[in-house]
Amino acid sequence: MNSFAQLKSARKSSLSKLNDELSKMTSNGSQNSTEDDRFWQPTVDKLGNGYAIIRFLPPPKDEDLPFVRLFSHGFKGPSGSWYIENSRTTLGESDPVGELNSKLWNSGIEADKEQARAQKRRLHFISNVYVVKDPGNPDNESKVFLYKYGKKIFDKLNDLMNPQFDDEEPVNPFDFWGGANFRLKIRQVEGYRNYDKSDFDDPKPLSDDDEELEQIWNKQHSLQEFLDPKNFKSYEELQTRLNRVLGLGTTNENMTRMSPVEKDSLEDIAPPKQSKSIESSIGSDDDEEDFDSLFKSLSED
Repeated sequence: MNSFAQLKSARKSSLSKLNDELSKMTSNGSQNSTEDDRFWQPTVDKLGNGYAIIRFLPPPKDEDLPFVRLFSHGFKGPSGSWYIENSRTTLGESDPVGELNSKLWNSGIEADKEQARAQKRRLHFISNVYVVKDPGNPDNESKVFLYKYGKKIFDKLNDLMNPQFDDEEPVNPFDFWGGANFRLKIRQVEGYRNYDKSDFDDPKPLSDDDEELEQIWNKQHSLQEFLDPKNFKSYEELQTRLNRVLGLGTTNENMTRMSPVEKDSLEDIAPPKQSKSIESSIGSDDDEEDFDSLFKSLSED
């Protein structure tokens, strides 16, 4: 969309396009936002509970989708170092951690499977949001931010677009006029952030003034920039980093200590041909509470 008028006129087809994209993602199977002031984060109290009202916004100017999907890996190796990198599977390419995890999982050794689970990729999405209410930081209200969220919140968006019951009408939560405010309710459950209580209000326009909506639309941030290949290290760079974090090397002493699976992972430094991912076998892609715990661990080290 390159004009606000086109955005409004294309409302009827936008939900269909979104669902087409969801179908592609289902069939096919980043940048760190912690220091980027374009990103909004909800405030939580000492118990880990929080509340805010936000509105997911439509695609920004010259872009077709209101979200991007990214995969990352974040884990601590036996060397004591952390591996926190964007996964090249985001770009539809092979990634050294994914390739190693496949070998570990297929070894049939339970310890290898546990390592693969610990190293599995994390899924998150990025959208533009308008902050309606932020009790923890009122200065954020009536402003546009980027928001990183995980699969659990995305599932709530998907459920609104694709209701399960015949008496429910599909709603495009990213629509200015027919969307709905999202009540973000955060609880701390067993040490992780939980979003199960979050829900949508009834659909209504974000504003009855199209001029105000256009001003909001013009303040949105690019999403496609997060899919720029320059934000992803090369396969070779990631392999080198992975070897260092896992304490793998090519000296005779290190090779003696390696398991057959680990040795196999070093045979070819060049990216192999893309193979079917086994991430679904390792486990579902985690929600963003895993990132919260991850960065908390980093700060405590």
